[in-house]
Amino acid sequence: MTREDMLARLIAQAQTAGGDLVTLRAIVEEASDLGAARVLSRMGLSDADARDDLSELRELLQAWRDAKASAWRAAIAWAVRGVLAALLLAMAVRLGVVELFR
Repeated sequence: MTREDMLARLIAQAQTAGGDLVTLRAIVEEASDLGAARVLSRMGLSDADARDDLSELRELLQAWRDAKASAWRAAIAWAVRGVLAALLLAMAVRLGVVELFR
């Protein structure tokens, strides 16, 4: 029996015998399982390799986040070094160290 058949039978049971709580819960559960299966199928994730594909995508996303964070850290480090070098050069000019090299 497929999920569609099960859902159809549960709905028919609710119509004929009334919708008690157990039947309504079973309808909701079957409908949500069926909907989730449809979404996964439409996204191309219903095959056996889907778990591996998602794991690889997560690893790729984590690598991207790590690279982005590393790039920001490197850019900030270079900016700080540049500011410190400019400050050191300004102090050298201010103290007259440049005159020693003329």
